[in-house]
Amino acid sequence: MAEVDAMRPIRTLLVDDEPLAIERLQILTATMAHVQLVGSAPDAASALRQIDALKPELMLLDIAMPGMSGIELARKLAGLSCPPLVIFVTAFDAFAVAAFDVAAVDYLLKPIDPARLCVAIKRAVGARDQLPAAQPSPWVQEFWVPNRGEIIRIAAGDIDRIEAERDYMRLQVGARSYLLHTTIAALEQRLDPARFIRLHRSTIIQRDRIAGLRREPGGNWLAVLAGGQTTPIGRTYLDAARALRST
Repeated sequence: MAEVDAMRPIRTLLVDDEPLAIERLQILTATMAHVQLVGSAPDAASALRQIDALKPELMLLDIAMPGMSGIELARKLAGLSCPPLVIFVTAFDAFAVAAFDVAAVDYLLKPIDPARLCVAIKRAVGARDQLPAAQPSPWVQEFWVPNRGEIIRIAAGDIDRIEAERDYMRLQVGARSYLLHTTIAALEQRLDPARFIRLHRSTIIQRDRIAGLRREPGGNWLAVLAGGQTTPIGRTYLDAARALRST
């Protein structure tokens, strides 16, 4: 055990929709010197939003959750430049094959056996230490924007959409928005095209925020966003928008 404890702690995010399950994992990992808890999330969507800010190296991930399942989240993680490792923690044994397909480090059944969890995390630490050094992403990961007399950090992954307003870009983050002094062309070149898509000469949308596409009676197309809002799709960008249906 001393050999494991001497290793650099692995940054760990807990993901489970049951508060008692999160609490149980917090208690079990509190005594493990090789675990550094960086946060928790009640569902997969929340976990995805936290990744840029928390930079977890490991997720202890439930599978059966409302909305996106743990398996679906693991598939999305595989597309990241430096995805966290995954240990599934679930009450069901029927997903073991699917867990293998997404290269999970381990698969633990609830109620969690502390010794079994320790073995799984030791395996994750070993896998983490064998990974090649992460290459810096060529895409912008965060923005620092002025807001009421201060400069605040906005993670790129938190941005729902970006709209041009003359010489500024309005970054929409949930119900709030922030102005950034740049052009939409310059900003588009800095954003990860796997995460963001330009739909109009003045609009860039995060792909995950697009719920569907709709054709109007006049022939124009709209993107329907997760919150029910719509945004027009310019003719120049229509082919790229239609391609979303095959991704």
